[in-house]
Amino acid sequence: MLPRGTFILGGAASGKSQWAENFILSADLPCIYLATGRIWDDEVAQRVQVHKDRRDARWSTFEEPLELGPKLAQLTTNTPVLIDCATMWLNNQMMEDTDLSRATDALLMALDGCAAPWVIVSNEVGHGIVPDNKLARSFREAQGRLNIALARQADLAVMVVAGLPQVLKGVLK
Repeated sequence: MLPRGTFILGGAASGKSQWAENFILSADLPCIYLATGRIWDDEVAQRVQVHKDRRDARWSTFEEPLELGPKLAQLTTNTPVLIDCATMWLNNQMMEDTDLSRATDALLMALDGCAAPWVIVSNEVGHGIVPDNKLARSFREAQGRLNIALARQADLAVMVVAGLPQVLKGVLK
């Protein structure tokens, strides 16, 4: 049985998405995959294809780069959802110059109201050096605040390092 809300955190190429996929499949139910990334070049297209190739017929995939609330509101208790990832969602919000506070509040409310067990993947961006430009520093700060809010809301928080889960909050069953 999946927790009501799970937050999966990790660095780039840490194995967090694949670990999250396997974790949600443990519920042995058809799953929803909410993809937040936008494809802007060939490299991103190749990375997205790797993610797609891992998923089988148990997954229904929807691309939702900005507005996750409407899809989350449609889900039932027996349809777990994987949101991959909060970092791309935040990037999209910033590129659209949306009100981040309002967008974050809407996301948190949508997760709170979601009947389905949810798993959201996010990047840890605070382990590196201080970025050299204002936009990157703003993004790092916004991502840190978003990660804190998501971890607070989740029943289970897991940091994935080298494909290995490290429980930060809750109990991994």
